[in-house]
Amino acid sequence: MAHRRKIQLLTWDVKDTLLRLRRPVGEEYASKARAHGMEVEATALERAFRQVFKAHSRSFPNYGLSYGLTARQWWQDVVLQTFHLAGVQDTQAVVPIAVQLYTDFSSPCSWQLLEGAEATLRECRKRGLRLAVVSNFDQRLDDILAGLRLGEHFDFVLTSGATGWQKPDPRIFHEALRLAQVEPAVAAHIGDSYHNDYEGARAVGMHSFLVVGPGPLDPEVKDSVPQEHILPSLPHLLPALDRLEGASTER
Repeated sequence: MAHRRKIQLLTWDVKDTLLRLRRPVGEEYASKARAHGMEVEATALERAFRQVFKAHSRSFPNYGLSYGLTARQWWQDVVLQTFHLAGVQDTQAVVPIAVQLYTDFSSPCSWQLLEGAEATLRECRKRGLRLAVVSNFDQRLDDILAGLRLGEHFDFVLTSGATGWQKPDPRIFHEALRLAQVEPAVAAHIGDSYHNDYEGARAVGMHSFLVVGPGPLDPEVKDSVPQEHILPSLPHLLPALDRLEGASTER
């Protein structure tokens, strides 16, 4: 006889899933530079940041923890290299900017909730779902979540900085399942990265939903992710869960 398979655990990515920076990185870097008497174009800094972040993440993954770096050192290196690539040759002049940026991005004031984030989390709790964070983030995340009054919604928070495992490494998902004491079949993950979130969670047997926003879908996503797994915004999650549980059966 068939019956519905009810989801018990939802794990959440954070950046660009539940919250985002109030201003683009380039604008924030340029603003801090001006405060230190330095004029650098925000567009040049944004472009340089994307290149540096990608290269630094490849050379020293997960904030360089396995290379003996701290997250603070890793991020300050990113800032220094970003300004250098944007044309600033005086590294020593950038050091206080890097220090200030790390502090500022540690503050909840630099972040804002995505539309529907808090209401969706609250409604998930009302349904009796267990909630947890699984995020590629450093040790600053707990304070950011607390400052935005999101921390109270989660049973636990797992970050790559604390565990040493970056999504899509299956170990961080397995650790979430272990802590929640649930099987993958009754757990689902929500995130905005096709590779790290959607594929990462499904690789360990969890369900997964991809937050894509209002823009056109990436061709890879369009070809690979069923429509019922795509969330144009967070308020689409609860109806998607209802459809998932209605379609999940055991015999």
